[in-house]
Amino acid sequence: MSSPKERRSVVTGIGVIAPNGVSTETFWKATVEGISVLDHVTREGCEHLPLKVAGEVRGFDPADLIEERYLVQTDRFTHFAMAAANLALDDARLGRADYNDSPFAVGVVTAAGSGGGEFGQRELQRLWGQGSRHVGPYQSIAWFYAASTGQISIRGGFKGPCGVVASDEAGGLDALAHAGRTIRRGTDAVVVGAAEAPLAPYSVVCQLGYDDLSKLDDPARAYRPFTSGACGFVPAEGGAMLIVEEEVAAESRGASVRAVLAGHAATFTGASLWEESRDGLAHAIHGALEDARCAPEEIDVVFADALGVPAADRAEALALADALGRHASQVPVTAPKTGTGRAYCGAPVLDTAAAVLAMEYGVVPPTPNVVDVCHDLDVVTGRARPAELRTALVLSRGLMGSNAALVLRKGSGSPS
Repeated sequence: MSSPKERRSVVTGIGVIAPNGVSTETFWKATVEGISVLDHVTREGCEHLPLKVAGEVRGFDPADLIEERYLVQTDRFTHFAMAAANLALDDARLGRADYNDSPFAVGVVTAAGSGGGEFGQRELQRLWGQGSRHVGPYQSIAWFYAASTGQISIRGGFKGPCGVVASDEAGGLDALAHAGRTIRRGTDAVVVGAAEAPLAPYSVVCQLGYDDLSKLDDPARAYRPFTSGACGFVPAEGGAMLIVEEEVAAESRGASVRAVLAGHAATFTGASLWEESRDGLAHAIHGALEDARCAPEEIDVVFADALGVPAADRAEALALADALGRHASQVPVTAPKTGTGRAYCGAPVLDTAAAVLAMEYGVVPPTPNVVDVCHDLDVVTGRARPAELRTALVLSRGLMGSNAALVLRKGSGSPS
């Protein structure tokens, strides 16, 4: 992604809207305490569907953070992204005064795997139930994968390079890499991340075709990767947005450098071909380490993909052994998402946020609901583990076959 002689990309702000917290502070407190918020699905219209457990964002009122004129144009997934972007901008102390004279220096990149299913479902119900005159004009844009990027850029007045990664789950890490490349080419700052809202009835029905979706109705047992009881993953809504800046530009305005995006790599091995994902994920890890000029033994913590499918879990454990050698069984591994569910493209961005916070506070958060680990991995369970963390590895795989790895270095700043 960059070398010491190039423009380095650093994280200066974090904004989180997640099932375990609608702010970065509440998210981190629940994450480090290992609190699981997985529960029975309560969204209207989902009561009789086979999906019984999910990670829902509760206590979130978008009107508290977003103006009405934007709310009526957008789906829940964009509400999450816009609210998280607000929080990230505030956290980075990046305001209009910082870019009024150079709006083309700030870009926006988001990743999305499902789009605006709830908005689209509502409008289609109006079409078939009441007629075409009852369908609003925003149906044409609110469902679209790029809606979050567009609305964040319009609302913030960001005129720099903008884009969207329409992908499976690993797209969350690919969006961060895209932001890094954008900064390397000359942009000063990028608002980047992902948020998803896959729990509307239509969206849930679309997911029921995934064999890897957990159908258990016990929240404590529905999502337990790396264990003998692994039976699939639990979906979630929410996500995170980060402010990524060019290091010199960030420091010149007095921003706190919280982490460095040091290296990234991605591969593709095919939909649900979990045995093949071993090789693909190992190649991604090798590539990210090489990009970061990082030796395997320098990795201090791994934020695992942790799909919860036995074949996929085994492939991930073997991929880590292939890429990190003996260090794979010694480095702490964690998967906080077992307490919140997998928010598709939002999941690895939430893991990235947690990794930055873990390095800042010197603690590896635990993996909720996981006890009987059956792989040769040092999975942190039960309680958080204090540790000196300078370098973190974040992994992600998507159901459609993408694999991605991201290396983060601890920044020079400190929590505010």
